[in-house]
Amino acid sequence: MTETRSTSSSSDRQPTDKGRTSLALFFRQVIAELRKVIWPTRDQLVTYFLVVLVFVMFMMAFVALLDYGFNSAMFQIFG
Repeated sequence: MTETRSTSSSSDRQPTDKGRTSLALFFRQVIAELRKVIWPTRDQLVTYFLVVLVFVMFMMAFVALLDYGFNSAMFQIFG
């Protein structure tokens, strides 16, 4: 019988750890990625801001009403 060895292809090998890269390279890569971002227009930004503001105000009112209701219930129960 013949013995066959299986060799791993280059895709099966683990990448070697080359250590840390420079800080300048990191910032160049960050800037390159930020250039790919599709930024919202001013109108979209205003719309998003208003939607978030209204939602947060609604949630504040909802939690305040729950707090008031539970507070009233506790005073009724425990006097």
